[in-house]
Amino acid sequence: MKLLLLSNSTNAGESYLGWTKSFINEFLQRNTIKNVLFIPYAGVNLSDESIAKSYDLYEEKVRGVFNEFGVELVSIHHVVDPNEAVRNAKCIAVGGGNTFHLVAEMHRTGIMQSIREKVIGGTPFMGWSAGANVACPTLRTTNDMPIIQPESFDCLNLIPFQINPHYLDANPAGHGGETRQQRIEEFLAVNRDIVVVGLREASLIEIDGTKSQLKGHRDMRFFVYGEEPREVEQGSNLSFLM
Repeated sequence: MKLLLLSNSTNAGESYLGWTKSFINEFLQRNTIKNVLFIPYAGVNLSDESIAKSYDLYEEKVRGVFNEFGVELVSIHHVVDPNEAVRNAKCIAVGGGNTFHLVAEMHRTGIMQSIREKVIGGTPFMGWSAGANVACPTLRTTNDMPIIQPESFDCLNLIPFQINPHYLDANPAGHGGETRQQRIEEFLAVNRDIVVVGLREASLIEIDGTKSQLKGHRDMRFFVYGEEPREVEQGSNLSFLM
């Protein structure tokens, strides 16, 4: 498989997908990609109008970035048969937003299974934030509000571990709730046989066949039930996760 799993799209003060551009462009060029099928279903807050209109705006925003790379991008919400579009895709990109809505729509349309089959067959896949979360076995390490109840929490299961995107170390002043670490430890208390990576912003995991590596600008946090979390340095080989 060829996967590019990014924690976030945008850092404060930067343009949309700004920090990701060099990594996305390298991924596209290495895999000779000229056309991308975009999955916009996580984007439910981009407009005061209909959700369909929010998808249009999301597509326009992402297409503007991909056009800089000489790559044409089309959103799946325009096609009559989403599964046929997946089967014909040369590369699949899944945008961030609300993971529950993304997963609900992927199950409703049936593309959860068709994307899994396509990517396992070698089609390059990239996702940021919620789009990285759906590469995992389940959505249950998302940070998002459950605005809709999906048919299932099961996701693409392309990787055997969970990602927590936008991982934060700090507990904001005046906040009385659990820290991100405590939330992940709650997950592990119930799901003791799976590991979680806290993927900090401006970092990503790239998987190319048997090779996997932490890239970007920040270290990663690695969680296993019953053990103290440990730091994984930027640039590290992540084959131990696979």
